[in-house]
Amino acid sequence: MLKKRIIPCLDVKNGRTVKGVNFVSLRDAGDPVQLAKQYVQQGADELVFLDISATQEERATLIPLVKHIAKEVSIPFTVGGGISSVEQARKIILAGAEKVAINSAAVKHPSLISEISSEFGSQSVVVAIDVKQTELQWEVFIAGGTVSTGLNAIQWAKETEQLGAGEILLTSMDHDGTKNGFAIDLLNAITNAVSIPVIASGGAGHQNHFLQVFSTTDASAALAASVFHFGEIQLPELKQFLKEQNLPIR
Repeated sequence: MLKKRIIPCLDVKNGRTVKGVNFVSLRDAGDPVQLAKQYVQQGADELVFLDISATQEERATLIPLVKHIAKEVSIPFTVGGGISSVEQARKIILAGAEKVAINSAAVKHPSLISEISSEFGSQSVVVAIDVKQTELQWEVFIAGGTVSTGLNAIQWAKETEQLGAGEILLTSMDHDGTKNGFAIDLLNAITNAVSIPVIASGGAGHQNHFLQVFSTTDASAALAASVFHFGEIQLPELKQFLKEQNLPIR
């Protein structure tokens, strides 16, 4: 069995790390580079940086910040936000990121997944899928969770795999920032539908939520933000707790 990964996520806006609830009510959480260095020291397996306002502001991800982070961290990191072309993906990978995460642009231009995958390999392509329970289905939302697409999340996950995605970052908007636990039903539906790794995102509040997501779903990694940023969960303690539950943790 592949070892499970713990991934802190840094949502960046105007050069600062921010965190909200259900994608709104953002508050400052610190300097992203300093947080990244701290998480490396604490034993994070990977890092994810999302430039959360890039798509809405119709601009590219902040390359200088990516370069700065790459100089400071020694573990793989993924960068997303506003990536809408192979050329932008190339700049981010050349700046030091291991993977790029695409969301809105992938929905609008699904061929972009195949293009980036062909250029850099599927292992470099993470498709971020933001999902909200609507009246009839689990629906995909884009543009930082502000625009509904009508897409069924399970069908879209399958399509991203067929197009060449190497991994899915699945965020439940309903659970995001609530600290009430991950969206287990949604995760099971998606992990049963695809064979590529799925990162669980949205809802971590305490150590047992990580235990639950790894013991009741096939998620390969669990991502969290505010519980790490504000010291509510310490990474070394979390990893030790999960190892004591006989989970395969890196």
